[in-house]
Amino acid sequence: MTDLPTVTIYTDGGSQPNPGPGGWAAVLVAENGYTKELSGAEPDTTNNRMELTAAIQALRALKGASHVTLYTDSEYLRNGITSWLPGWVARGWRRKGDKPVQNEDLWRALHAETGRHTIDWQWVKGHAGNTFNERADQLATQARQQLTGESPSAPAGAPIGSHVLPAFEIALRVSVPRSGGAGGWAARIAPTGTDSQPPVLSWRSAETSSNRLILEAALAALQAIPGGEPARLFCPDDYLYNGLLGWIGSWQARGWKTKSGSPVKHQDLWRALADELARRPVECVLEREQPTELARDLDRLAAGAIGSN
Repeated sequence: MTDLPTVTIYTDGGSQPNPGPGGWAAVLVAENGYTKELSGAEPDTTNNRMELTAAIQALRALKGASHVTLYTDSEYLRNGITSWLPGWVARGWRRKGDKPVQNEDLWRALHAETGRHTIDWQWVKGHAGNTFNERADQLATQARQQLTGESPSAPAGAPIGSHVLPAFEIALRVSVPRSGGAGGWAARIAPTGTDSQPPVLSWRSAETSSNRLILEAALAALQAIPGGEPARLFCPDDYLYNGLLGWIGSWQARGWKTKSGSPVKHQDLWRALADELARRPVECVLEREQPTELARDLDRLAAGAIGSN
């Protein structure tokens, strides 16, 4: 298959106890950064069945044939699909020694879905800071807890996409002179639900790249927020928005390399932003270019920062 849309998928699943009530989840990230989250739960299942279900449901959610990179922290799933499955199919869905295939119903369903797509199966270490893998784990846990009536957990470090009321809202602007030289950025950090005067950060940087400046501004603003308080980040451009919502998880999984194998630009800042996303829920909103009063104020501060600090 050629010229297929590219989708990156992160899946997770588990039960507690095993066997027992379980949940599954998947995070699908399209080329344009659009992210879709899926989750579900079953009252009597196993870790392995939930891992398989997550992959099946994620692939079923794709409307058409796609080139998929699917990340899982389940060695059972990855080894099964890449090593064991061809032998099972050749033996009429029997293991060596004519033994039955465990979870045959789900393996058959997964095998059918793989025929629709070109899939690169990748294993990622669980609970190792990968943003989207951690998000899938959180969603699967929440689905199980909702089923069983447990008190939902909202650990610090819930990654992008968490539907948590933000404690702070962040707005950003950068300024890069056409003549070259130093640039500047400004960030307003507004606590929600209070009438207090929101603090504004601004800084002069010798770096003239607008991309690097916006990353510096976002990082400084998130680092200024205490503890693991959730935040809503208004992204003034597609670079920051798509990077946080779509690219950063794939870069992490590839060892901070692009699809072509090149090092990620501004890797030091992206790594630091990934650390911040692991500490707190961050909702990213793409802010369209509108001449709001706040935007004009931040534009002036960013430009003014060039001659200060």
